[in-house]
Amino acid sequence: MKTLTRGLYALTLILLLQTHLFAEYLYKDEVIHKPKFSEEVEALGSALYQKTGISLKLLMIKEIPQNATMYDYEKSILSQFHTPTVLLTFSEMNKEVDIQANNKSLYKYFDKKQILSPVTSYVQAFMMAAFYARSWDDIKRIMTNTGGTILPLLGGKAKKGNITGKYAAAMFNGYLDIAQQIAKAKGVTLGHGFDSDANQTSLFYVKLLFYSLILYAIVMLIKRRIYKMRHKDENFRKW
Repeated sequence: MKTLTRGLYALTLILLLQTHLFAEYLYKDEVIHKPKFSEEVEALGSALYQKTGISLKLLMIKEIPQNATMYDYEKSILSQFHTPTVLLTFSEMNKEVDIQANNKSLYKYFDKKQILSPVTSYVQAFMMAAFYARSWDDIKRIMTNTGGTILPLLGGKAKKGNITGKYAAAMFNGYLDIAQQIAKAKGVTLGHGFDSDANQTSLFYVKLLFYSLILYAIVMLIKRRIYKMRHKDENFRKW
């Protein structure tokens, strides 16, 4: 009986250790629940911490607690860490994404505004400004806020039944962007294939889809104007 009890204690200890190890950088996941996703985040987070001493945590929750803001919730999480920590947070039901750090000095290592931009490129920004800007200030705001690596993917259409796949791709893309920027600012390489620009591949397809839609809209607009001009001439001849 004692042997059995010791075995149970040992098994419990092992499980607790494993849970701790695999939840080091994917701090909480209430959304994805995919082993491969967890492994990639842990590998990248570990590489970044070993090379820079900065811990990059990913927090994915279903919903922000009631009577709390995203900022307050993030600060309550960050207060638990004593090492330099950056927290990337995603709330599915609230449709919010944010980045916070437990020390203001950490913000100099990455561009929060760029990472959270809804625009991926200057061309896309120009097209959005042309269609949606109502003032010069709007144009400047749109044109200086590009290079987003999370929101463009989150805003894309997911394959049927694979919404979590879209979330995983978007959040890992942003997580990788932050890690690469911190590593570059620190003058180190992450290794394990995390230093390449492979994360831009998914954004290429987002841009391609966006430009295709814009081109289609332009073609349809031209066709509509030509149609109106022709019918206007016909009506004029009738009168």
